[in-house]
Amino acid sequence: MLGVVRFLSLLLVPLLLGSTRGLRNASQRTFKIDYSHNRFLKDGQPFRYISGSIHYFRIPRFYWKDRLLKMKMAGLNAIQTYVPWNFHEPQPGQYQFSEDHDVEYFIQLAHELGLLVILRPGPYICAEWDMGGLPAWLLEKQSIVLRSSDPDYLAAVDKWLGVLLPKMKPLLYQNGGPIITVQVENEYGSYFTCDYDYLRFLQKLFHQHLGDDVLLFTTDGIFQKFLKCGALQGLYATVDFGSGINVTAAFQIQRKSEPRGPLINSEFYTGWLDHWGQRHSKAKTDVVASTLYDILASGANVNMYMFIGGTNFAYWNGANLPYQPQPTSYDYDAPLSEAGDLTEKYFALRDVIKKFEKVPEGFIPPSTPKFAYGKVAMKKLKTVEGALDILCPAGPIKSLYPLTFIQVKQYFGFVLYRTTLRQNCSKPTPLSSPLNGVHDRAYVAVDGVPQGILERNTVTTLNITGKAGATLDLLVENMGRINYGAYINDSKGLISNLTLGSKILTDWMIFPLDTEDAVSSHLGGWDGHDSGSRDEACACSSSNYTLPAFYVGNFSIPSGISDLPQDTFIRFPGWTKGQVWINGFNLGRYWPARGPQMTLFVPQHILMTSAPNSVIVLELEHAPCSDNNLELCAVEFVDRPDIGASQTQSRLPPHLSIQGL
Repeated sequence: MLGVVRFLSLLLVPLLLGSTRGLRNASQRTFKIDYSHNRFLKDGQPFRYISGSIHYFRIPRFYWKDRLLKMKMAGLNAIQTYVPWNFHEPQPGQYQFSEDHDVEYFIQLAHELGLLVILRPGPYICAEWDMGGLPAWLLEKQSIVLRSSDPDYLAAVDKWLGVLLPKMKPLLYQNGGPIITVQVENEYGSYFTCDYDYLRFLQKLFHQHLGDDVLLFTTDGIFQKFLKCGALQGLYATVDFGSGINVTAAFQIQRKSEPRGPLINSEFYTGWLDHWGQRHSKAKTDVVASTLYDILASGANVNMYMFIGGTNFAYWNGANLPYQPQPTSYDYDAPLSEAGDLTEKYFALRDVIKKFEKVPEGFIPPSTPKFAYGKVAMKKLKTVEGALDILCPAGPIKSLYPLTFIQVKQYFGFVLYRTTLRQNCSKPTPLSSPLNGVHDRAYVAVDGVPQGILERNTVTTLNITGKAGATLDLLVENMGRINYGAYINDSKGLISNLTLGSKILTDWMIFPLDTEDAVSSHLGGWDGHDSGSRDEACACSSSNYTLPAFYVGNFSIPSGISDLPQDTFIRFPGWTKGQVWINGFNLGRYWPARGPQMTLFVPQHILMTSAPNSVIVLELEHAPCSDNNLELCAVEFVDRPDIGASQTQSRLPPHLSIQGL
């Protein structure tokens, strides 16, 4: 690995030339639209960008330079990135702009490599990201109308952009930086509000913070009705579309809004997104390459979405309707894989670009090496029920009726809802969510005996048994908020009452679970003794479920070997569904029982050789760890990803693939 780092350092030297020169001559730098010739002018000269999307928030900072350099060597002269509001302001007024959140450094790094930047700061971004990048705490005002002129929403946007945009101003092209264009909102024409006052508010705000010379644009799908509500005078309208369609006809839609000016496809889809329970999406390389050729042959500007997809670490994935959450991998079948590896598609698109532009000479940084560390034995620590004193040290919140995640200020992860049975249920009795109020999955137990799962839209009734006075627990998981469409105001938890038989359940104790603090501060010290849990009682249950519980294992990587640690992938043979942390880093969700993703990407920078690496798994449904099968209680680190069997998707814009569902 050190050899690769030295190689990258040598390769960077010629690419760094000119970046400081640009800063010295900022007053001479201009980026404008030449309407008379349907093109951009960069410093007075004709210019066309060939860009690729990369999301810094889906790639560890450790790998930003590697990924950007590979994009540069593919022939790209620009990159495009979103800025997710919720990633930077997870709590109101608490901002994160350091380490993996350091968007300024990311943009400066692109600049040093000679790449221009197309910035998409939202405030809404979609991006298959939780709530489309909007922070969940906005929903504390239940009547708020997102992406509209609602005063509460505008006040929050005003405050946020007042923090973000001044950081971006020095990075604008005319100020010596790499940002050539800035998108206002995102695919707004696909949203129901169609509020021109909202767009005007944003337009004014962007100019207020970035100046009058900034080139602002919008992006919408290739349908006139989308451009009708998504475009605004003074914001240059662009379109997005994928491969295998008539490029000339697609750009004619843009021409209806922008009769003159550069043709731009702001999202040319190189692949497609995945959902749990569906096959992995792929786009045929030859079709993508052919359509890219047609776009470039037409003289248009293009941004390839995605050029590298990356990973939805932790709980950051979004969801579509009907409720379908996206998996941890955001590989997207992009030219660079989730792990940053070079693919056949990478070289095919590079060959197309070479027909129109000169690509950098020299070696392309290689794919990073991967290592199979093998099986790691796991042992049970505690059930969630037995760890409530650690997971919720402040104790429960009491309420007559269930409260949502937002009402208890729990924005991600898990909340445990507890009440007592008011009646004997010696015979199976229906526990129901009549209004489909379980968002998104509830793992149900009575006196420590697993009963089954309630799941949004699919399983709204579950038969349970138990005695009057028994404890009823529902561990509710937020699987990711809807990121597109009219229902991005996606509440989580028990959002309506539950009934047992015909009676409404009341008198709840609600435990917001701080899994991150527990994993980083407490779990490593547990000795595996599961005090307070009644898990053993359920071993003889006829249920196929085990209680949600934490499991731990560790493995060592030899020190003194220059090439270790290396990237790897973790798989879960025999496990069902849950969350995994390595050395306290929340890697994301695993769900091999549903797929398509079977392995999770483990970047090398979270691994260490100085001490054993800890693996903590929260298995929610069923672990392969019974007393009779301890040898099966293991996870495995492998050197190849498995994100599932694939299917070829049509490249329709997202608006068509999910609208009306």
